[in-house]
Amino acid sequence: MPLTDLAHREKLPDALRVLLENYPRARWESHRNFDGLTRFWLDRHLMFRRALAQWQADTRGFLDKGRDARAHGQMTARIGGFLINELHGHHQIEDAHYFPTLAAAEKRLAHGFELLDADHHALDSQLADLTDAANTHLRSLQDRSADAMANAGAMLARLDGFERFLDRHLVDEEELVVPVILHHALKF
Repeated sequence: MPLTDLAHREKLPDALRVLLENYPRARWESHRNFDGLTRFWLDRHLMFRRALAQWQADTRGFLDKGRDARAHGQMTARIGGFLINELHGHHQIEDAHYFPTLAAAEKRLAHGFELLDADHHALDSQLADLTDAANTHLRSLQDRSADAMANAGAMLARLDGFERFLDRHLVDEEELVVPVILHHALKF
């Protein structure tokens, strides 16, 4: 696997970090080209991280036998459905609209937007596996003969693995997208 593959990548390749050197994260919000849409987009990323953390914490609470099974099932269905659906929608908008516009504005980083698009496909597979794990767990909460604890543990393992994928993608996406927006004063 190439080191640009989401499963093995530790950061964006240096060739894709050229604008990040001139536009470091610590100065993004104070830059004159940082606007409300950029803030909204970053807030969406934060929302994804928080929803995942909430789902993980709730599942750990269930596994530690401190969380009621019914309330846990409701939380899993609500937060899981929300996170998975919102990520799919977010990625579709990026792939169809934002990434082509950004790649056209900064042609030397076009490969980076192809990389992020490939990440979305890898994340789709992860989301499908997570959906299966969540549905299996939810069914086990309704079936007294099923091992709900084992299924919760399997779901939590998927969540924990997904966290690494999601965070790596979000950080890399932010470090590629925001500097391009700031550099070219793009408005969407």
